[in-house]
Amino acid sequence: MSDGVITTGCQTLRETCGVCGGYAEDQPLAFLTCFALYALQHRGQESAGIAAGPGGGRKIWLKRGLGLVSEVFPESADLKGIVCKLAVGHVRYPYGNEGSSPENTQPLKLRYRYGELVIAHNGHLLNASALREELECQGAIFQTDTDSELLAHMVARQGSSSLEEALAAVVPRLKGAFAFVISDGHRVIGLRDGFGFRPLSVASLEENGYFLASETCAFDTIGATFIRDVEPGEMVVLDDDGLHSRQIIPESRPNLCIFEYIYFARPDSNLLGRNVHLVRKELGRRLAREHPVQADIVSGVPDSSIAAASGFAEEAGLPYEMALVKNRYIGRTFIKPTQKMREEGVDLKLNAVKKIVDSKKVVLVDDSIVRGTTSLKLIKIMKRAGAKEVHLRISSPPLIGSCYYGIDTPDPHELIAYQRKVTEIPMLIGADSIGYLSLGEVVAAIGLPADNFCRACFTGDYPVRE
Repeated sequence: MSDGVITTGCQTLRETCGVCGGYAEDQPLAFLTCFALYALQHRGQESAGIAAGPGGGRKIWLKRGLGLVSEVFPESADLKGIVCKLAVGHVRYPYGNEGSSPENTQPLKLRYRYGELVIAHNGHLLNASALREELECQGAIFQTDTDSELLAHMVARQGSSSLEEALAAVVPRLKGAFAFVISDGHRVIGLRDGFGFRPLSVASLEENGYFLASETCAFDTIGATFIRDVEPGEMVVLDDDGLHSRQIIPESRPNLCIFEYIYFARPDSNLLGRNVHLVRKELGRRLAREHPVQADIVSGVPDSSIAAASGFAEEAGLPYEMALVKNRYIGRTFIKPTQKMREEGVDLKLNAVKKIVDSKKVVLVDDSIVRGTTSLKLIKIMKRAGAKEVHLRISSPPLIGSCYYGIDTPDPHELIAYQRKVTEIPMLIGADSIGYLSLGEVVAAIGLPADNFCRACFTGDYPVRE
């Protein structure tokens, strides 16, 4: 590890996908799925896609492409004209070495002996390489670089004419994180891995039918009513008989990614019955109590840290100010192909309000620090605008481990907190002080037992390995 701030690669964590899908009579499902994808756009901005079909195993329509939902579906109203009984949607970021190419966009659509199979996947399979090698030895020819395609080949080789039975047979062989939404043209199926790393919930549509989505904010967007979360290891089936389910992975236990609350999920979503915005605000309150500081104002790094910053300000009795303004028309900094462009991207994306920060002692609240490059730039921006002091407060513990369950994170050696004392970090990023919220306080803010969550990126204790 270098002595200073890491200056390569992505500067923030990123969720790798959002999935959704529904089954209903007399509903504009393709149109509703597009709207749901708008609500899930924060979970993936590299590509988007929708598959829709009339049911009865008939041909499934598919459109997918690189870009935002609005770019792939510029005339979303036209989707109302697609007659369909079922639909599956996906937004994506590539994970690891998966390429950003059109063939890797989802939903995937493949033909097998019983018809067509459509797959949308959020997560990462730890045993993907071993399974791929096994399938290739059996003659499988892969069309994409994604681990999602593995499931299609496994189902095709299982031999059962019942998709439900085929999935029940092969899914327990998958190791890692997955929330799948799948269709064979007869039904829509939702699946979660046995640890429930990635979220998936089910809702009822207004008149009839059901809908699955990674986050509950998608249900609000389309007027659906939340029913419940899909349980870890559960298969939920939506078809002409309504909603039914079965447990297909025995000995499942919840290990939802705790970072969903801290950063990934949209503030208006609920996870395990807890509203994300309210949890983040409570994180800020606890951060103020755990790491108090003499200051004039509090501000949050837009957008995911605003709730925590407002909670910090309320608890500390300090005014909350919008010290940083975000330019919403600049691409996210980690997508930039070179470090110089990434650094320039931060300057273009965020600007300090000089009249607010000039001659002030500022508490700047952020949700996390990955490599430290963005924090370094933000503090430079604040001090260039005249801030007397900048005290960084982080509403999560130090990141010391990579994620192998569907979050694109760097090698642990590239994390600024890896094998480094917290007291060393302020000098590296130019902060006057730093304070990380302890893991115990994060769990307390959520209000559920710690064992309900994967905390591996903070502890190095991984629930499952390859």
